[in-house]
Amino acid sequence: MKKYLAELVGTFVLTLLGCGAAVALGCSDDNTAAVVGTAIAFGLSVVAMAYTIGGISGCHINPAITLGVFLSGRMNAKDCGMYMLFQVIGAVLAAAVLAGIVSTAGLDVATNTGANGATFGTTNALLVEVVLTALFVLVVLGATAKTNGATNNFAGLAIGLSLILIHLVGIHFTGTSVNPARSIGPALFAQGQALQDLWIFIVAPLVGGALAAGIWKVIDE
Repeated sequence: MKKYLAELVGTFVLTLLGCGAAVALGCSDDNTAAVVGTAIAFGLSVVAMAYTIGGISGCHINPAITLGVFLSGRMNAKDCGMYMLFQVIGAVLAAAVLAGIVSTAGLDVATNTGANGATFGTTNALLVEVVLTALFVLVVLGATAKTNGATNNFAGLAIGLSLILIHLVGIHFTGTSVNPARSIGPALFAQGQALQDLWIFIVAPLVGGALAAGIWKVIDE
């Protein structure tokens, strides 16, 4: 149970601090500083949690990563399902806290919870999220592989830095999810278009995670 609770806490922190930074900085296409700041916030959140709960649960804090790890044969089906469940719970709790902060600050909860949107259309969003998630999960699988030996000690840093890069590329197109749980929480409170587009940010990252597992099996054999 400890590892499931660790995933809940880790996903809570990632969602609250990452999406919170996006809201606080006013992240948008025409605000480059805010885009960079938001990307860094998501990346540093992962680094912080990797060294906080990594020894307990492995610090997936992302259903796409959990699926990739499962398909790579590194965890069983029960843990896979429970990890995903607690990740979503953590993200929803974080979104609730963020929505509370936003509302008490006199802002519109529907547009200030860090939810994703398919800015350039469904096809574009699917493509962007599949590719970026596949790249991200591939880094996770590689950085944490036993074949990497001593470099495992720096896995959290490598994963966090790669997430910054992923966000710098993806924010313009989709707001960057690459994490179903991180999108589910905010969308439940944002409602509207964010909720209508939510399926994209569930399906595409999971497809990307599965694709990464397949690629890793090929290159790691």
